[in-house]
Amino acid sequence: MKKLRFSDLQDKRNGHILQDVLPGAYLSTGGLSFAKRGERSHTNDGPEGRDYHVHGDCEAFLILQGTGTMELNGEFIPVTTGDIVIVEPGEDHHLNSSEDDPIVTVWCHAGPNRHKNQHQEDVV
Repeated sequence: MKKLRFSDLQDKRNGHILQDVLPGAYLSTGGLSFAKRGERSHTNDGPEGRDYHVHGDCEAFLILQGTGTMELNGEFIPVTTGDIVIVEPGEDHHLNSSEDDPIVTVWCHAGPNRHKNQHQEDVV
């Protein structure tokens, strides 16, 4: 895992904004999440219902608002507005939203290809 702040990012005019910390030429999948108070992501959604959530590539979490913890391989790392967390391949991870200040997060993966909505053949 890597943890940094938005202010640590280099000014980028080409490629994606996280290219120095998130491998891959393009942001390829992701979303915006408004967590409920006290919510824990990916509980019991692993293989056979196990409480295990991993990826074969890196995943970035950009904390836009709120506080919580990133549960990483059983360790709890505090996160707050302005933090960026890069979860490495194979790391079991869950984002825990605080009760007092629920978390709002952008999560994303990068890869060799653009998101399916941005493929050249889809241009009209």
